[in-house]
Amino acid sequence: MTIHNLEGHADFDVTWPWETDEPLRTGTTAVLRVKNEAPSLPFVLPPLLRACDEVLLVDNGSTDGTLEVAQATADRVGRGSFRTATYPFDVARAGAEHLGQHERSVHSLAYFYNWCFAQVRTSYSWKWDGDMVLTTEGEVSLAALGWQVGREDVIVRVPRHGLYLESDRVGYLDLGLRNAEEWGFPTTPDFVFTKAFEWEMRTTPARVRSIALPQGLCVELKYLDGDEFAHWTDPASFATSQRNRRKRREWEVFHALREGTVPAGVTAIEAPEGQHVVDFVTREWLPRAPRPLVVGEAAIAAG
Repeated sequence: MTIHNLEGHADFDVTWPWETDEPLRTGTTAVLRVKNEAPSLPFVLPPLLRACDEVLLVDNGSTDGTLEVAQATADRVGRGSFRTATYPFDVARAGAEHLGQHERSVHSLAYFYNWCFAQVRTSYSWKWDGDMVLTTEGEVSLAALGWQVGREDVIVRVPRHGLYLESDRVGYLDLGLRNAEEWGFPTTPDFVFTKAFEWEMRTTPARVRSIALPQGLCVELKYLDGDEFAHWTDPASFATSQRNRRKRREWEVFHALREGTVPAGVTAIEAPEGQHVVDFVTREWLPRAPRPLVVGEAAIAAG
């Protein structure tokens, strides 16, 4: 049923696609919820547009030209269907701020995610971040899955590796952590977002089959000259919560690299002259890395 927000913004009530007269199309939609991701989108969007039937980008108050960069990138690629939407409300940061927000408020992470995914019109969707870049293998894998998913209740886990950017040519790839979160879901009433302690989480029936893609298919861009933890209420909480193991690793790696130390499990990579390190890692370095890809021992599924 339609979810009405507490603030009475009827234009932003959540009306699910299965409640409309328009039937869902077979195919996949990547849903990006973004804020100030202009530097990353020229890397993120091209492989995603080639791999998915549709890409939906929801902007949440960007001030860096994110929408313009996104549209220009999509126009340049000229592949796939690209849509944009705007969500004009401030959204609670993960952690304590999120925990204190009512689930049906337009400022709630769970409500925001539900509104975004209610705009999907295909039978399957990918929860995608504005800094996640597919490798060449990842692009092919998602494209191949496109005709298979949506025919049954199956979720897909997508491993990703932090790529910390020092400059256009120098980056640090974290292979010391294995992280494979659930990113692919059917578009049905069984898979909606609800409020958890630090962040939103998707409901998943026990009967659902889970598929994990191989390591090395996706990197997550992190800028050493930026504020990578601005979307968290209190990054110090990473040290005290077992649910934040992944964020704790990211915090430790990020600050070690800023101080000039390369932690165990992190590989320094310099791209050839004239090539951006993101392109080099996703198109050449990771695809050529020996398999199985050696990563950390502890599997971390969420956080």
